[in-house]
Amino acid sequence: MSAQEAREPVRELAELDKLLHEPARLAILTALSNCGSADFLFLQNLTGLTKGNLSAHLSKLEAAGLVHIDKDFVGKIPRTSLNLSSTGKSKIRDYWQRLERIRETLSSDEAVPLPT
Repeated sequence: MSAQEAREPVRELAELDKLLHEPARLAILTALSNCGSADFLFLQNLTGLTKGNLSAHLSKLEAAGLVHIDKDFVGKIPRTSLNLSSTGKSKIRDYWQRLERIRETLSSDEAVPLPT
């Protein structure tokens, strides 16, 4: 592999979708992709985010069409349910596949170390 070819995976890392790549949003999307749907409190406990921080990230993901947010009541208690949209499922799957391809390229025996 030439030095130019070795630079490509590094460039790909820099070009990852920033909406998904942000750690809190990546944790949210990955959790939802594995459990199908979750309520707000479950996701908050799982990610360790504050209510405000989780809410802000969910708003961004909803605005991008990646998650569905449903609010209802169980008796008199409000409940917020979250799940991935079909776009969200596709994007998070593609994200992890792309990251895995980059990792494989960079860890292959043929990889040329980048000059320092």
